[in-house]
Amino acid sequence: MRGFVVLPKRWIVERFFAHLMRTRRLVRDFEHRTSSAEAMICWSVTLLMTRRLARPRPPRA
Repeated sequence: MRGFVVLPKRWIVERFFAHLMRTRRLVRDFEHRTSSAEAMICWSVTLLMTRRLARPRPPRA
């Protein structure tokens, strides 16, 4: 193959990391313990999922 080729699932992972990095505390490694870092990741994913669930759905045709 020549040139730029989009990998099938890579953009999904990169988009997920971009959502995590939107949370300011996760941009830098401020956490001293892994348990607090895991808690911040869970909090960030919870924020993301509640926003997606609260978004109005388009009407079905």
